[in-house]
Amino acid sequence: MAKLLRILAMTMGVACVAIGFLHMALGIDSVPDMGSSGVTADSQSRFFGAIFVGYGVAWIWAARRTPIPAPAVRWLAGIFLLGAVGRVLSVAVYGWPHWFQIVLTVIEFVLPPVYFWLADADEKRVAGERIAVP
Repeated sequence: MAKLLRILAMTMGVACVAIGFLHMALGIDSVPDMGSSGVTADSQSRFFGAIFVGYGVAWIWAARRTPIPAPAVRWLAGIFLLGAVGRVLSVAVYGWPHWFQIVLTVIEFVLPPVYFWLADADEKRVAGERIAVP
């Protein structure tokens, strides 16, 4: 389980950094169905891209610790889940977005419980190794 947590956390971090840089580079052109939303939306997209890079770096930081800190995993997963809640609020106010955003919403609801479940796996592994060594 600890190895799975490390792989998922690192994958999440690298993916978020890549997606964030994509949003910074392309602005509104990185989001399906944004059309010509204007300068304000482009600025907002690039800004949130930078924030997403930072979020990804936090996942990478956590994945590189030994043991991976469970509180960090829980906080980062909770933030991811909060993003999904934001998307649901948007659906409630404006209706269904582009299909790709729906796919992202499903991912954002499915992955956090997996991270919550695995959060302390590496800490348990390290604790078990300490008990096993006299």
